[in-house]
Amino acid sequence: MSGAASLGLRTGSCGSLPAAGAGAGAAVPVGRKARGWGLRAGAGGGDKERLQLLHRALRLVGRRGAGLLLLLAVASAALFCSLFAVVKDDNTSSIIIASNYEVTNAIQNSVYPSTTRPLMMSNDHNKFEHPNRLHLSPGNFTNHPCEGFAVPPILFDKKRTGPRPCPVCYVSVDQAFALMPLQASPSPVLENLDYALEDSVTANFSNPGSAFGGLLSLEQRNKSFDITNSMTVHCGFVRGKKPGQGTGFDISDDDLLEMEQCRELVVASAIFGNYDMIQHPRNVSELSKAYACFYMFVDEETMAYVKNSSSLYKDNKVGLWRLVVVRNLPYEDPRRTGKIPKLLLHRLFPNVRFSVWIDAKLQLVVDPYLLLERFLWRKNSSFAISRHYRRFDVYEEAEANKAAGKYDNASIDEQIDFYRNEGLTHYSPAKLPITSDVPEGCVIIREHVPISNLFTCLWFNEVERFTARDQISFSTVRDKIRAKVGWMPQMFLDCERRNFVVQAYHRELLEQMIASGRNTPPIAVEPSRKIRPGSSRRAPPSKKPVVRRKKEKKSSSRRRVAKPVTWAMDAV
Repeated sequence: MSGAASLGLRTGSCGSLPAAGAGAGAAVPVGRKARGWGLRAGAGGGDKERLQLLHRALRLVGRRGAGLLLLLAVASAALFCSLFAVVKDDNTSSIIIASNYEVTNAIQNSVYPSTTRPLMMSNDHNKFEHPNRLHLSPGNFTNHPCEGFAVPPILFDKKRTGPRPCPVCYVSVDQAFALMPLQASPSPVLENLDYALEDSVTANFSNPGSAFGGLLSLEQRNKSFDITNSMTVHCGFVRGKKPGQGTGFDISDDDLLEMEQCRELVVASAIFGNYDMIQHPRNVSELSKAYACFYMFVDEETMAYVKNSSSLYKDNKVGLWRLVVVRNLPYEDPRRTGKIPKLLLHRLFPNVRFSVWIDAKLQLVVDPYLLLERFLWRKNSSFAISRHYRRFDVYEEAEANKAAGKYDNASIDEQIDFYRNEGLTHYSPAKLPITSDVPEGCVIIREHVPISNLFTCLWFNEVERFTARDQISFSTVRDKIRAKVGWMPQMFLDCERRNFVVQAYHRELLEQMIASGRNTPPIAVEPSRKIRPGSSRRAPPSKKPVVRRKKEKKSSSRRRVAKPVTWAMDAV
């Protein structure tokens, strides 16, 4: 009995156990009122029975075995309840996607139709109509479904250093469709944008570009930043009837016809020089499969490899991707060729309203319409790109490119010197609201309006004139346009980008890993795909790491991954 009384006194913060002990013969402390339903004044026979039951329970708890069982039962109940708070991640543990925030049932029933139809253009060219697709205006609801969502602080982990994804609040796909703006975003000052066509161009020391870009002179380059209501600028494809026909970067008529049919959203990527492996988008909704176009631009070398190695290839398609073969490439450097679809999608898809560009090394793991809602429509922006996770200063970016051998050092120095003479300064908080001068340009989300089209045209012209490292020229073009019309791209956190795309491996690294006997990465896209024998651009290492791997397996050292492979992953 003493054990029961002591237990009751030890846990008496709830008020009932001390009172129960008092009812069993223990004295109630002076000045403390008796509390609990078991000691009400004038308690009847039913109350006495309940008191006796409670007395017996306390005696059982006082025994060691019964106490342990009770504690075990409480712990099991707590564990069972905690299971409901666990959100199961997707196939890749490094991807953290916040749960969708739902709108109230009344709003869903009133604004989310059960069926939708393709995009229709109204008489007003700046207005788009979706039959049976209602629009969510501020009057439909008081708060956005993601209002109040804040990115939690990233937990420090000694075993995991470097950049990582962070949670992002997305709405549902149906909500994203309902939140699509009915009118095009405003284009300050610039309303009509045309593109230069030239039958012949003359090269001289002041226009170091290529015939594809029109060999833009320095005077023409400077004039293109004088923004007016109507403009005609160089934007690639200066020769031929239209982009893709006799311009260099030539595309078949059948593919061009299909590309013209794409009306609302295009998700695009490119592989030139057979460098990367095709990454298949995941978590794509049926609505996106119906309304969005997925295009992968490849050269003949890459197309031949895909046909021979991919079991998913059929009718110029691999999964969701429609492959478009490009011939008569204007550049020998595949990296520079890749800038054409990356920056000039509005020229290749003249009828598209929105585009999402993804470098071939990345795999999309979030529905593309959720990206449009999160990074464009929610911010009232027409251009979104992530900033670099580490570097914010162009001068630092240039030095990092030189140290990593990304491009010829003399060419980088020449470009930086040119921008310095134009007034380029180091980044500092004094430039706010500009948060960075260096983008992570592997993902671009934009709306095809005149001002954003002008931005990518002038950005491409800088890549044409100088190095193919577009991160170096980004801020110069942005600042010149911002000084004229006050428009600039939206830059979001790099950890948010890592939430919706997964880093993959380029082909050369995969071949080196297989040649050296190491396991392939877990996110290989096509399990049936085999690396073509003898296709590696570099000789495999002569030193076999098999013995070393066994030593690492037995050792408790932190170096569980060989340094050469780690360096290659960082270089990607």
